[in-house]
Amino acid sequence: MSDWKPKRFWKLASVAECEGGYTVELDGRPVKTPAKTLLVLPSRAMAEAVAVEWDAQEKEVDPRSMPFTRSANAAIDKVRVQHAEVAELLAAYGDSDLLCYRAVTPAELVARQSRLWDPALDWAAETLGVRLVTVDGLMHRAQPLEAQKKLTARVHALSDFQLAAFHDLVSLSGSLVLGFAAAMAWRDPDEIWRISRLDEIWQEEQWGPDEEAQALAEIKRQAFLHAKRFFDLSS
Repeated sequence: MSDWKPKRFWKLASVAECEGGYTVELDGRPVKTPAKTLLVLPSRAMAEAVAVEWDAQEKEVDPRSMPFTRSANAAIDKVRVQHAEVAELLAAYGDSDLLCYRAVTPAELVARQSRLWDPALDWAAETLGVRLVTVDGLMHRAQPLEAQKKLTARVHALSDFQLAAFHDLVSLSGSLVLGFAAAMAWRDPDEIWRISRLDEIWQEEQWGPDEEAQALAEIKRQAFLHAKRFFDLSS
């Protein structure tokens, strides 16, 4: 029974307007989430992306090939019922943001962190209205309380669908600032992803690439890029 997979039973997946947004119908029957809630999506573009995934299924349904559907299910079944808790979890990254903890040596790494990470912190100061403090080493240093409050308010203001995407943008990058930077299109999302991996890239340059680590990094990169696309379709 553990190998059982749902079979394709429909001929056509289509987009339909519904109360609160848009939904996807399979031969006229609306799709529901795993928790049996109607799949109501915030934009037609997102509904079209979900419909394409359902239309692409062949004999058996493979959820792994349906990232927009899975993200939408998470927004409705998980984030919606615990929005405040998820927002608080992500806002906490601002107090220990990746970009704020700097190497002391070697000089080349120190310079690279400054060159790539300082512009992101400058962007946050200008766009988000918060100036985060950098620290030499890994010892935690609390960020200014006013900055934490501003960032927390911004996270809580995100919609359920935006927050579902934002969760991955932040947790995968390890940075609340880079999560906002990706969501608000500061730079190309692939560039932002590379900025978040500065330390790992440095290690690869020093010791050579590790195939297993690179494969895992590519999976995370694809998830980060998907989260950005999902965020953009969330309004």
